Amino acid sequence: MAYDLKKESDVKEYIEKLGVEYRFGCYSEKKPEVCHLLGDYLEGIKKDFEKAAKVYKSTCDDYGYAKSCFKFGNYSFLGKGKSGNKGDAKAAYNYYEKGCKLNDSDSCLHSGLLLVSRSMPKEIDRDVPKGLEFLSKSCDMNNATACFYLSGMHISGVQKKPEEYNVHAKTDPPSQDSNEYIVEKDMKKAFEFAYKACELRNMYACANLSQMYARGDGIEKNEVEAEKYKKMALEMQDEIKKQQTLSFQQGLKNAQ
Repeated sequence: MAYDLKKESDVKEYIEKLGVEYRFGCYSEKKPEVCHLLGDYLEGIKKDFEKAAKVYKSTCDDYGYAKSCFKFGNYSFLGKGKSGNKGDAKAAYNYYEKGCKLNDSDSCLHSGLLLVSRSMPKEIDRDVPKGLEFLSKSCDMNNATACFYLSGMHISGVQKKPEEYNVHAKTDPPSQDSNEYIVEKDMKKAFEFAYKACELRNMYACANLSQMYARGDGIEKNEVEAEKYKKMALEMQDEIKKQQTLSFQQGLKNAQ
């Protein structure tokens, strides 16, 4: 049957049929990728977050579907789909870790960030070496954000005392004593990770790369390359602004 998606009645019928097909593919044919789509359908179309959470959880637990592990990790962290909306950082970490073991780059990113952060809930035991492994795995799978964070960690170094470490600190870290650091400052590695992140279209990494070339940090000083990456970062910034404007305009249109 052909649907005229300009007609409201046809759109409603199409959406309902889609839900039926996803339920059949998940519950009868037991296809994990379709179960995940059912979760997306319940989340995005029906706005039934409680049911979506259950579908994501079961698809992760029963089928080992990595994307569903990541989604349920997000739900757990935010408390989405639960009464009271109280987040559970420990449960979130467990599902992120499971998703990472199943080779989902976003799961590796989130589990890594939870382990290296000094501002996470007390339920999470800070473990920088393990977090570094997860972030490295995510970067190896071409996750731009993971590569960017790894670059930042090597720019400043990661100290043993959590209260002394801030990956975004603009001030220079204390004296470079290897006994004080879990991850030592290494501008060459910082450059390599920033370069990869920029190639993967991370705007902030491109901006950092420009500064590294301008200063000669981790790479030979090169004003031409500095200007090149500065231009790339600004172009990406403009693209993001255009996308935000289009999204805003579309939202206004849908509200009318």
